Amino acid sequence: MIGFATRRLIQAMIVMLVVALLAFTMFRFVGDPINQMVGIETSIEEREALRERLGLNDPIPVQFLRFVTKAAQFDFGTSYQFRQPVSELFAKRIPATLELSFMSALFALVVGIPMGIYAGLNRDSAISKMFLSVSLIGISLPTFFIGILLIFLFSVTLQWLPSFGRGETVQIGSWWTTGFLTVSGLKALVLPSITLGLYQMTLIMRLIRAEMLEVIRTDYIKFARARGLPDRLVHFRHALKNTMVPVITITGLQLGSIIAFATITETVFQWPGMGLMFLQAVQNVDIPIMSAYLLLTAFLFVAINFIVDIMYFLIDPRLRVGRP
Repeated sequence: MIGFATRRLIQAMIVMLVVALLAFTMFRFVGDPINQMVGIETSIEEREALRERLGLNDPIPVQFLRFVTKAAQFDFGTSYQFRQPVSELFAKRIPATLELSFMSALFALVVGIPMGIYAGLNRDSAISKMFLSVSLIGISLPTFFIGILLIFLFSVTLQWLPSFGRGETVQIGSWWTTGFLTVSGLKALVLPSITLGLYQMTLIMRLIRAEMLEVIRTDYIKFARARGLPDRLVHFRHALKNTMVPVITITGLQLGSIIAFATITETVFQWPGMGLMFLQAVQNVDIPIMSAYLLLTAFLFVAINFIVDIMYFLIDPRLRVGRP
C-alpha cells in the first residue's frame, strides 16, 4: 500500500512539474508582461527598471525555479486586469465553483446510478429505453445549448428559477461564502447544476448499465441464483458491488472534468466562479490568471486521480495479489 501510494505520488509530482513548465512558458513567452502592466506613456528606462525589479532579466532556469517556488506557496503574481494578487481573486471565486461542481456531481450520481441499475436489470422495458433516449440527448447536445433551453423554459417561460447569478450568500469564516444556507442561493444552483452534470449523469448511467449487463452473466451470479438467493440480494450485494469498481475511476475523473470545464456553464449563467474569470482573463490576455488556472486545474485533476487510485487499490483485491 505504501509503495503503491509512493509511486503514484511521484508520478503526480512529475505531472505537476510538466504543467508548471507549460504555465511558465505561457507566462514567459506569450506577449510581454511589461506591456500589460504599464501604459504607453511609460519611458524605456522605467520599463527596464520594472523588468529588473520583477526578475525578468534573470536566466530562464532561475525564473522557472522562482515561479515553481512561488506557485507551491500559492503565490501566482498580480493580475494585469484587476491589479490584485491572483491568489486573492481565486480565493473569492473558488467557493462558487466548488459548490457548483459538488451539486453537479451529486446530481449525476444520485440520478445516474439508479437509472443505470434499472436499465441494466430491465434492458427490454419501455422505461429503460426511455432512459437510453434521454442519455443520448444528454450526450449529443452541447452544454451551452442545454443551459439556454433550461433558462428559456424555467426562467423565461415558467419564471420558477433565476437565470443568472449566485443568489444571496452567507459569509463563513474569513473568505468562504456559501449559497446553501439561503433560498435564493439554492434556487440559483438548480439550473447550472443540471446543465453541468447532465453529461456526467448520462455517462455514469450508460457505464453502470453496461457493467451490470456484463456482471449478471458471470458464473458467480449464476451460482448465487442457483443457491436460491433472492434477486434483490444477488443484484445489490453481489452484482452492484463488482459493477462499482470501474465506476469509481470514471466518476473521479469526471469530477475533475466538472471543475475544469465549468467555464461554459459559468459563462451561460454568469456564475461568479473561476471559469468565468478565466474566460475574462483570456479576453484581456491576463497571463497570471491563465497560468494560475492551469496549475490549479491540473492540481485538482492530479489530487482526485491520486485519491481514486488509492480507493481502487483498496476496493479491488486483484491489484494486491502477488504484491509483497
